[in-house]
Amino acid sequence: MNRQMMPRVRHSILSLLLFGAGLPVADAANPVRTAHVEAALISEVAAIQPGTPFRVALRLKIDPQWHTYWVNPGDAGLPTRLNWDLPDGFTASPIQWPYPHRLPVPPLMNFGYEGDVWHLITLTPPAGLEPGDDVTLRGKASWLVCKEICIPESAELELVLPVSETPAPNVASVASGFAAADVLLPAEPGEWTFAAHIDGSGVVITALPKAAQYDPGNVQFFPYAKDFISYNAPQRWSRDDSGYRLSLQRDVSANADVEALAGVLVADRAWTAGGSHRAIELDIPLSSAAPLSAADSGPDPVAASRGGSGDREAAGILFTVVLGFVGGLILNLMPCVFPVVGIKIMSFVSQAGEERARVRLHGFVYTFGVLVSFWILSGMLIAIRAGGAELGWGFQLQSPMFVFVLTVLLLAFALNLSGVFEVGLSVTNVGQKAASKSGLAGSFMSGVFATVVSTPCAAPFLAPALGAAMAFQPAQSLLVFTSIGLGLSTPYLLLSFFPAWIDRLPRPGAWMESFKQAMAFLLYATVVYLVWVLAGQLEDRRFLHVLFALVGVGLAAWIYGRWSGFERPARTRAIARIVAALLLAWAFWVGHNARSGSGLTWEKWSPDRVAELVAEGRIVYVDFTARWCATCQANKEAVFTSRRVLDQFEKLDVVALKADWTNVDPEITRALEAFGRSAVPFNLLYKPGRDAPIELPELLTPGVVIDALSN
Repeated sequence: MNRQMMPRVRHSILSLLLFGAGLPVADAANPVRTAHVEAALISEVAAIQPGTPFRVALRLKIDPQWHTYWVNPGDAGLPTRLNWDLPDGFTASPIQWPYPHRLPVPPLMNFGYEGDVWHLITLTPPAGLEPGDDVTLRGKASWLVCKEICIPESAELELVLPVSETPAPNVASVASGFAAADVLLPAEPGEWTFAAHIDGSGVVITALPKAAQYDPGNVQFFPYAKDFISYNAPQRWSRDDSGYRLSLQRDVSANADVEALAGVLVADRAWTAGGSHRAIELDIPLSSAAPLSAADSGPDPVAASRGGSGDREAAGILFTVVLGFVGGLILNLMPCVFPVVGIKIMSFVSQAGEERARVRLHGFVYTFGVLVSFWILSGMLIAIRAGGAELGWGFQLQSPMFVFVLTVLLLAFALNLSGVFEVGLSVTNVGQKAASKSGLAGSFMSGVFATVVSTPCAAPFLAPALGAAMAFQPAQSLLVFTSIGLGLSTPYLLLSFFPAWIDRLPRPGAWMESFKQAMAFLLYATVVYLVWVLAGQLEDRRFLHVLFALVGVGLAAWIYGRWSGFERPARTRAIARIVAALLLAWAFWVGHNARSGSGLTWEKWSPDRVAELVAEGRIVYVDFTARWCATCQANKEAVFTSRRVLDQFEKLDVVALKADWTNVDPEITRALEAFGRSAVPFNLLYKPGRDAPIELPELLTPGVVIDALSN
C-alpha cells in the first residue's frame, strides 16, 4: 500500500470505528436515501433551550468507492452545501469541515471524503421560544458524489425538536458520534508556531514545536484558497535541528499578491503528545523572505524544506549547463561561424611563428574574450531580470508574460535558422576588421566579436539554454552563460594546441545551410510546448490574442528578411524596418495584456446550477458559446472587456455561467432547443421575481447587457 493511500485508510477506519455502519441515532428524523448517499440531520441535544446554541450534524453515509468534496474540492468537484429554512429568529453558523483526504484522479488531485461524514453546524434559537413547543428545522442539502462519473444529488431534510427549560442531551451513541466528529475538525495551533514564506516558485511553511522532540509524522497541507498552491505537486515534509518545514509548489496561475496562507495541516499522528487532533487550521501571513527565527540557525531552509528536490534542482542546472556547452559547440557549425574557424587559428599561428606556447596563449586569450563577452551578456540579462521583477514579471515560467516573451524569442531564433531573415552582416565586417589586428589584443577582440557575430545564428540547443538561464538565480545564469562561451571557444582552444587538426575539418559548403535549417525544427517544437503552457495560463480570449501576436512576429520577421537587405533601395529598407518594428511592438503590447484575464470569473453551466442559483435569488448570466463561433468571440471582446459591464456584474453580484458547446454536448443541445434555438451565441439573464429568463440578442454591446441588468 503506497504512502499516499495511508491517510485515506486511517480516515476510513476511524470513521467506521467511531460511527459504525449501523449506529443507532436519535433525532435523525427521516433519513433520505439518494442513489449513492444517505443523508440525515442529527441533533446533539434531545431538546433545545431558548437562546442557547446547540449543534446539529449533516450526516452523509456515502456508498463504497464513491466520494463527496471538501470546502475546496481541489482541481474538480463541488463542496457540499446546506441551505436552511429555519423558523423566525434562528441563526445558523457556516459548516465546520472535517479535515479531508486526497482523492487522486490523474492528472487531477481532488480533496474530499469517503464513508461516513458528519458536517457540524451550530444553531442559535431565539430567546423567546416557549417550553413545551416543538420546532421544525428544515434544510436542503446538496452535494456532488463521484466515482468514475459525478452525479449532483440533493435531499430535503427535516428535524423536529422539542423546546425545554432544562438541558436535555441526546443518547450516548449520538454524543460519541459528535465527540468523534470533533476529533476530525482542525484544531488551533496550540503548542506549535508556524510561519510561511515564498521560496522561488514555491511556498515553505516553517513549524516549530514547543516540545522539541515531538514528531507528528508526515504532514500534508490542504489550502482553503483555490489556484494558489498546486494540488497535484508533491509536498515534502522535512526536519532538522531547528524545526520542521513543509515545501509546497505554487500553481502556474498563482496570484503574486497573496498576503496570507490559509488552510489545514493534516499529520499522520496527533499534533501533541497524548492529543487526538491530527489537523491544525492555519491562517498566517505569507512573507517574501524566510522568517527570522530560531529555525534559521539550522541548515539552509530552502534546501532543508525541499528534501530530495534539491538534488533534482541541481541535476536540472547541470543538465542546462551541459545543454549550453553543446549549444556553444554547435554554434561553430553555423554558416556565420564555421568558415572562419580555420582562418582564425591560422592567424594565431602566423602571428606566433613556430612558437607553440605563443599559439596556445593566443587560444587562451581568444577564449577569455569569448567568456568576457558572455559574462557581459549575463550581467545585462540579470539587470533586465531585476527590472522585470519590479515591473511585475512574476515567477518566471509561472508568469504568462514571461512565457510569451520566451516564446517570441525562440520563435525569432527558429525563423532566423529557417532563413526567413538574417542579421549581423554589418557586425561581421567589424569582426573581420578586429580579426585583422595583431597581437594578444587582437585575439581578445576576436573572441568578443565572435560572440557578437555568432548570436544571430544561435543554435537550437543554445536558445533553450538561454531561456532556462532567464529563469535561474543570477549565479546560476552566470554559470550557464559561461558554459555556452566555453562551448563556442573550445574548438579554437583545441586547434591552438593542435593546429594540424585544421586539415581534418570538413569543408564549408551547402551542408551547413541544410543543417542550420533542420535544427530550426527543434526550436519550433519548443515554441509549441510554450504555447501549450500559455493555453493553461490564459483564458480563451487572451490566448487567442497571443496566437495572433505570434503570427505578427512571424510577419515582422518575413518583412524584415524580404525587404531590409542591402540589395534593396534605402527607402525600401527603412520602410521595411519601420513596419517590422511596429508589428513587433504590437505583438509585445498584446503579450503585455496577457498578464491578466477579463476580470470576470465564469462557472461551468448546468441546469442544476442554474436552478440552485435562481432558488437562492441570485442574478444569473448564462452564455451559450463555442470556440469555433466567431460571433461569440466578438461578443466577449465587445462586452466583457468593458469596465462598465464588469463593474455592474460586481455591483449586482451576478453569477456568470458558461455553456461551452465547442464539443458535442447533448445537455446544452436540449437547453437550446427548449428556447427554440439551434445555434450559438445565445445569452440568457435570470433575475429574481421573473418567471422566465431574459433572452438577449445575438450581437451584444455593453449597453445591451447593462440595460438588461438594470431594467
